[in-house]
Amino acid sequence: MDDIVVVENLRKIYGKDIMAVDDISFTVKKSEIFGFLGPNGAGKSTTIKILTTLLEKTSGKATIDGLDIDSDQDQVRRIIGYSSQEVGVDDDLTARENLMLQCSFYHIPKDKARTKVSELLKTVRLAEAADRRLKTFSGGMRKRLDLASSLVSDPKILFLDEPTTGLDPQSRQDVWEYIVRLNRQGMTIFLTTQYMEEADRLANRLCIVDQGKIVAEGTPVELKAQVGADKITLRFKGEDLEACEKAEELMSKLEGIEGVGRCGDGLVGENGLTIMTKNGSSMVTKVVRALDGAEIEIEQLILSVPTLDEVFLRLTGKTLNVVERKEAIGRRGRRRNS
Repeated sequence: MDDIVVVENLRKIYGKDIMAVDDISFTVKKSEIFGFLGPNGAGKSTTIKILTTLLEKTSGKATIDGLDIDSDQDQVRRIIGYSSQEVGVDDDLTARENLMLQCSFYHIPKDKARTKVSELLKTVRLAEAADRRLKTFSGGMRKRLDLASSLVSDPKILFLDEPTTGLDPQSRQDVWEYIVRLNRQGMTIFLTTQYMEEADRLANRLCIVDQGKIVAEGTPVELKAQVGADKITLRFKGEDLEACEKAEELMSKLEGIEGVGRCGDGLVGENGLTIMTKNGSSMVTKVVRALDGAEIEIEQLILSVPTLDEVFLRLTGKTLNVVERKEAIGRRGRRRNS
């Protein structure tokens, strides 16, 4: 599979010493969904703005489909689509009028534009609301229209900067389905996100970024394998800690157990344990038998594979968990770029 994006030693410094992007290199292959996963302030939006020619880099090199982002800016803009964190639609226009306006920017003839707009509105499931003004739209509807706007030029690669931030769960699911559908049609997707589930579900490959640096790269499965262990979460009957303390001692001596979380560690409550082990599915039987033999009653047992948050924790020493913020997706300029 050929590379459509090639980034080499990219750096962006704001002012004298604010390093937003710190000497990163990576490639994106044609027809894949490539994820850029990291917390706010990691350099995700700065990177995507450099690649879409909206921001000048400090040093390094980047090409899009063989075109240099500095010397071939006009050609690069013709083959890319871009949807930013801030929804770039006009609330005083209807959905159809917004898309027709976008078509005029690309000098698409009116007859062809009308056909294209109707197709895009159907694609994003806004055909029935096509002639409503956007001030009546929900945040999810605005976002879907914004994504449709980025497709007016039939781009080879679509850049999406945190496309579901601030959306309710159903709207987020709709956007995910839309992204997958575009990719199945052959479009390359470059996606920045701070949501682990989004990266896990959508990305074929991804980079985990923190403080302007790439700390890991690979498929979600490959990255989670770096943690090296599955997790068994146990809860025990009763309010006292006696059963938990007894189980902790027992589990720490069981062959195949790599780590046991302390009682009352805040993760599973005062009457629970977390156990790290390889081949968790095969260890569950051993754990249950050992506890049954010690007459320790289990109230709940959960087996889970490593998450991308645990990968991030292993690599950086901090969590990637994002606290959802109730924010409306609306006019430009409401949110600070990460």
